[in-house]
Amino acid sequence: MSVDVTPSPTRPAGVRWRIVGSPTRWLTYGVLVFFLTMLAGTVGSVLLSSFATRWFATWTPEGYTTKWYGQSWEEFDLTSVLVVTAEVAIAVVLISLLIAVPAAYALARRDFPGKRLVMVLFLLPVVVPTITYGVPLAILFYDLHLALTLPGVVLINLVPAVPFAILILVPFVEQIDVSLEKAARVFGAGQYRIFVRIVFPLLVPGIVAVSVLLLVRTLALFDLTFFVAGPEQTTLVVKLFAA
Repeated sequence: MSVDVTPSPTRPAGVRWRIVGSPTRWLTYGVLVFFLTMLAGTVGSVLLSSFATRWFATWTPEGYTTKWYGQSWEEFDLTSVLVVTAEVAIAVVLISLLIAVPAAYALARRDFPGKRLVMVLFLLPVVVPTITYGVPLAILFYDLHLALTLPGVVLINLVPAVPFAILILVPFVEQIDVSLEKAARVFGAGQYRIFVRIVFPLLVPGIVAVSVLLLVRTLALFDLTFFVAGPEQTTLVVKLFAA
């Protein structure tokens, strides 16, 4: 915020110090600078040490190398891990959207008995700790021979992903003006054409937002994936915890 330094009859020169240089503001800036400095120092030292051959009792490393990255890549077989992670994440996002988009549209546009109960049920997998339903699901997956398989990993990740996507998409559908659909229906458009030509284009921002959130949640979901993943289906987050 810029403040005019020229004194005026209505604003003494001391006002500039009170607005720009108040102790509270300087304290806030000082704490922020201190935090950012500590954060940059921590991240920078870790990054620098990852390239160091030897770093002890000196301000800078004695030498630099990239062999640590190569050894880690080979030791943890990161190529296959990243491929499996990408397959699981993409599958979870696409399947969740295929289910959540029409479900969210139906919940936003239709009133039926028990609708509030359905919304509460969708909320449970999102707010309840994953371990409370992850263990029973893992037992069920082992009984059905879905554990230790890639489809099993995808399915167990869909349990919290689909309700999460539905809950986020419902408000996006509700903000779309119903009169647009009514006008299209008056001119003879069917429900499918209304959804494809009117609702879906207006719903794209919500779909993009949900896709990003689902991707982040899937990449970070450890418990459920760990319960059913085998050596051939290990994702990046499981490998990081096991390292």
